[in-house]
Amino acid sequence: MATMAVSEARERLSEAVETSHTEAVFLERYGRPAAVLVSPERYEELMEALEEAEDVEAFDAAMVEEGANIPWKEVKADLGWK
Repeated sequence: MATMAVSEARERLSEAVETSHTEAVFLERYGRPAAVLVSPERYEELMEALEEAEDVEAFDAAMVEEGANIPWKEVKADLGWK
């Protein structure tokens, strides 16, 4: 993890972007976190992980719902799957 003041990052933007390809760059304003610069690849990894976590939460919530279950064959038929 690298840390850089926003004003410094403005002056050395190319370096900050290059560093973000190997580690997150925390940008600070007045000594407090203001933003984090990450590579596009890392951003995609983080978004995928977040989506998976949300899918798991939705699945868990569905599993605890009360009521009748729908048979898998019926679900596939409703979706047009064979």
